[in-house]
Amino acid sequence: MTDLIDLTISEALDLLDKRAVSAAELARAHLAEMEKARFLNAFITETPELALRQAEASDRRRAAGGATGPLDGIPIANKDLYCTAGVRTTAASKMLEHFIPPYESHVTQKLKDAGTIMLGKLNTDQFAMGGSTMTSHFGVTKNPWTDKTGGYTLVPGGSSGGSAAAVSAGLCMGATGTDTGGSIRQPASFCGVTGIKPTYGRCSRFGIVAFASSLDQAGTMARSVRDNALLLRTIAGHDDRDATSVDAPVPDYTTFLTGDIRGKKIGIPREYRPDGLNAEVGKAWDKGIGLLKDAGAEIIDISLPHTKYALPVYYIIACAEASSNLSRYDGVRFTGRVGGQTLDEMYCNTRTDGFGDEVIRRILLGTFVLSAGFYDAYYTRAQRVRRLIYNDFINAFKQVDALLVPAAPTPALSYEAMKALSPVDVYLGDVFTTPSSLAGVPALSLPVGVGADNLPIGLQVIGRHFDEGGVFQIADVLEKSAGFDRTPHRVKG
Repeated sequence: MTDLIDLTISEALDLLDKRAVSAAELARAHLAEMEKARFLNAFITETPELALRQAEASDRRRAAGGATGPLDGIPIANKDLYCTAGVRTTAASKMLEHFIPPYESHVTQKLKDAGTIMLGKLNTDQFAMGGSTMTSHFGVTKNPWTDKTGGYTLVPGGSSGGSAAAVSAGLCMGATGTDTGGSIRQPASFCGVTGIKPTYGRCSRFGIVAFASSLDQAGTMARSVRDNALLLRTIAGHDDRDATSVDAPVPDYTTFLTGDIRGKKIGIPREYRPDGLNAEVGKAWDKGIGLLKDAGAEIIDISLPHTKYALPVYYIIACAEASSNLSRYDGVRFTGRVGGQTLDEMYCNTRTDGFGDEVIRRILLGTFVLSAGFYDAYYTRAQRVRRLIYNDFINAFKQVDALLVPAAPTPALSYEAMKALSPVDVYLGDVFTTPSSLAGVPALSLPVGVGADNLPIGLQVIGRHFDEGGVFQIADVLEKSAGFDRTPHRVKG
């Protein structure tokens, strides 16, 4: 039988239903792999005792012949941005280093209700601000894919880098992530896994530590398109506690995996092929276009004319919202506190000590663009251009059913290469993901090949609002046609 840590979720569910494997066996296999792979630093908090209790309860439910959840017995892990009752939630920050929530996020509650086994909380960039996990207070996560010398020197992407690395390395079968400007899709590409950012409002944000409220969206990462369809079917749905949660039916996304996309129209936006596009990424994109065409799809060249404004618009809006959201961390309420002679001094000391450089940089930028003298010049103008970007997608989907574009401008970079980049150069890594975030449309990243250094390269399938089913349908065909079956070297510890 396939090694338990190499199973997909759908394969594991089949074995669990046949009683060929137990939930406890699955949990122990993944816990053992987590122990071997601690040097990857994918987890901030491990919960082995909780996982085994949940696994044993799952096995008892099956043995009794009672009702089981749709993901009963499946070991998963959660990005450490999701509040989990009784389990530390840090947002990878010093500010929340000792915070233990008294409540559960909507998404993680739905996963618990579905019978999943929680292995722990996964590393992320601090408050989800970054693209490498290098801003985490708890240290960087290493990409399980190795460099040319066999060393673990590559970034896993971010901010959901811990989630992507854990799924890729076989430490969990699936993971939650959050995506504000590409934080699921870019690390999925870097680590050779599949991840989806659903339509904004499809999943509740209740209980997720906020970064930018009009952009943050819960999503999932797993080893296959089908596994993500299973996970998203579970976590999606309306929640009265989130005013942006949309009350719309959630279909069984697995029913869209028909293997047939004949007649589908796939848009290829010319703005995503700038001068100097990385040759390996361009080659992978051309491969994906060819595979979809061979599968019977019609390829159509289109234009998204305001794409060039997406990055500056994104960073103005995201930083403005971060400045507002993070004002709650003042040392008075539920966070760490550093004293001072006055109230203002205590605020200053607490925030200086609790926030990392990147978080401070974004708060300062956000405060600046919201200030009285610059609000209209920056924030108001950015919101107007955001509407133009949104309209570009609306117009595009009058012509096509979905778009196919790169997920990241390069394969995974080394930590040394990332350190050498300026903050602005780092922000350019989101060039292919921010437009769809600003428009709120669903986008899925999946690996289609490897580059010259044997590192995975992903493409995005972007769909209409609330057409995650169509995205899954096209991505499933592309996944099977690409035949990507590479995995990182088995972690030895």
